[in-house]
Amino acid sequence: MNGEGQNESGDVRGRMRGQWWGRQDWGKRPWRSDRLDAVGWAAIFIWAGLVLLAESTDYFSNSDWWDGWFVFFAGAGIIVLLEAVFRALVPAFRKRVITTFVIGFVLLSIGLGELFDLLWPFLLISIGIIILVRAFVRRN
Repeated sequence: MNGEGQNESGDVRGRMRGQWWGRQDWGKRPWRSDRLDAVGWAAIFIWAGLVLLAESTDYFSNSDWWDGWFVFFAGAGIIVLLEAVFRALVPAFRKRVITTFVIGFVLLSIGLGELFDLLWPFLLISIGIIILVRAFVRRN
């Protein structure tokens, strides 16, 4: 090896071997997806398809409350919140529960933001409280 991290043939593999881009498991996700993630994403895509179908066929054209984007975000938020509740209750799926709750509340707030003007301030306050609690509560 010369001083620049290359061997005599100019190859830098020796230096890269101990770094993340030189490992054999490169390209694998650092977290592991489970079936609950797949079910959640499938439910969100099915919900999006149903909302787009209702939007394109003007199924709710006479309704005052219908706005496709807001209905999609509210439904996606409910799906993510259901996933978070399931993760919190079933120990085998318990991971990223707080993050999943926050994402679910954000999506739900986007969806219901048209109906309730006070939802965003309460959401931001609750996210701040969650961040503070996580900062001072140690994990085992």
